[in-house]
Amino acid sequence: MSTALSDHRKGLLLTAIGGLALSMDIPLVHLGGGDIWSILGMRSAATVVATLVILAAMRLASGKWPVLVPGRAGLLAGLLYGLSSLTFVLAVFNTTTANVVFIVAFNPMFGALLSWTFLKEKPQAATLIAMLFMILGVGLIVREGLSSGHFFGDAMALLSAFILAAAITIGRASRREMGFVPLLAAILPAVLGLAQALPSGLSITHPGWILVNGAIVMPVAFWCLATGPRYLSAPEVGMFYLLETVLAPIWVWLIFSETPATMTLVGGGILIAAIAGHCFWMVHGRSIRPLAG
Repeated sequence: MSTALSDHRKGLLLTAIGGLALSMDIPLVHLGGGDIWSILGMRSAATVVATLVILAAMRLASGKWPVLVPGRAGLLAGLLYGLSSLTFVLAVFNTTTANVVFIVAFNPMFGALLSWTFLKEKPQAATLIAMLFMILGVGLIVREGLSSGHFFGDAMALLSAFILAAAITIGRASRREMGFVPLLAAILPAVLGLAQALPSGLSITHPGWILVNGAIVMPVAFWCLATGPRYLSAPEVGMFYLLETVLAPIWVWLIFSETPATMTLVGGGILIAAIAGHCFWMVHGRSIRPLAG
């Protein structure tokens, strides 16, 4: 097995684990209950504390510190990951779960555009066609958000998708170890959230769910997804964020009986069909090219 193929499979495994863990984020936020700043602060602070514990354990085991923030690229990516945490939580609190995850599904298309613009990785025709259908799907969901008063939340979800795509693209361009960058970047939303919440006291109904989310689920999700760009292209990594698109509405429907609006389901169906078709085409193309060679 060639090294390139082995690295690609490693990237696929890491990002699949990360996407699966990320799908539990929104359900755990809802299970915790409370005001936005308290949840943002506690969730992010738990991520930072868990990261510091992991780093200390790695230091004791190996005798050296792992790569934390690799230069300017790491700092810029960290700033973007921190901002994405803020916009994502704002979206969760201002629109429905289905709207959030379907709109964030636009992430790989933003990744393709950014890679094309800055990395000169021209997307294939299949990617461009999928992008057109995804624009249609997101447009239907945002239109539903306008009519139901969820426009701000939908806009925050779209902004979160763009910021995440930019962070992934920077990681792809640098080819550096970025695994701990989004975890340490949680310092930014932690400081902001706690600064807003502490003067009047934290207000969280079930803090245990938020601690599990911040200390376990988010470190696993973001470490895997931030490491993926070392082995995969930005659009490919973005695809695995879409496990949340498919699974999060199912978890929320099973736990809270939150049924998406009809137009949201139509737009989400278009998105998932476009993504599935694109993935099938890419995998089919990969299998054809070696045979042709």
